[in-house]
Amino acid sequence: MASNVGAREIVQAWGRILTGYRPNISIEITRECPLRCPGCYAYGDDHLGGGVTLRGLADYKGDELVQRFMALVDRHHPLHVSIVGGEPLVRFRELGQILPQLEERQIHTQVVTSAVRQIPREWAAFPRLQMVVSIDGLQPEHDARRTPATYERILKHIEGHKITVHCTVTRQQVRREGYLGEFAEFWSRRDEIRKIWFSLFTPQHGTECVERLTPEDRISVVNQLAKLRRVYPKIYMPEVVLQGYLNPPASPEECVFSKTTECVSADLVTQITPCQFGGEPVCTECGCIASAGLACFSKYKIAGVLPVSSIFEFSQRIGEFSRRIEQRVGAMSAAAN
Repeated sequence: MASNVGAREIVQAWGRILTGYRPNISIEITRECPLRCPGCYAYGDDHLGGGVTLRGLADYKGDELVQRFMALVDRHHPLHVSIVGGEPLVRFRELGQILPQLEERQIHTQVVTSAVRQIPREWAAFPRLQMVVSIDGLQPEHDARRTPATYERILKHIEGHKITVHCTVTRQQVRREGYLGEFAEFWSRRDEIRKIWFSLFTPQHGTECVERLTPEDRISVVNQLAKLRRVYPKIYMPEVVLQGYLNPPASPEECVFSKTTECVSADLVTQITPCQFGGEPVCTECGCIASAGLACFSKYKIAGVLPVSSIFEFSQRIGEFSRRIEQRVGAMSAAAN
């Protein structure tokens, strides 16, 4: 979710949907990561559908990665690119070439990282770039889960930047009174922090894990965040997101974020479905901040009558029809030549 996307970009996104393209693309830029975080969905056996895992894919380095990455972007014409991994900073040299090109194309870009290594200072000059650092709770728990991307390293590596902190709330955090408040207080006082996001842990079907929230936990988290955002203004938790957490979409077919975001793995070919989580996420327990916001927004009724979701679905049908016509014309032209 890019915080600097405005009305102009929303209109452009609708235009992309009407022409059969998705306005967002999420790209796993590498299969490599020096971390071994418990419960990481990207390295799950079923993340890519069970036939192959992220670590089993081919990926690219150097000029070949830059060229293939930009070719993928130019083919999809997105308005927003999310760069994930693996660990994107493993490819910091390639990103040093990619990010200026995305900026030249006026594409809003989000890099999601553990900050395991220094974030290049020159990246701070890109106005459309949002650096998001994933932090798994307070220092003792985070350092145990995410070594070598410890608090000490993160604080050193974000110097000179304005970043967004992203924390995925787990059951362990909810069960300790005041935990989220301590986390918000620590990061709010750091000058480098622009915003603080909280997502909720999203489980996969058929897996049992200690991080999974109960329905009561979910309500508790929403109530806590509603109070904490008034105390710590850096917490970005609009009411639309909180309501989305209480009423997540029941399936990928009902998820606006899933239907507007193309997700591609490290070989820059393999699609991740049904969304960035891959596998079989429990949609009714979805805690994705982007999905929550868009899901609740889609229920808004224009003039109190027509739901936004109805307009979106109609627009998407038009886009799919337009795309099929475009593909047929292209095939006919190729055959004629």
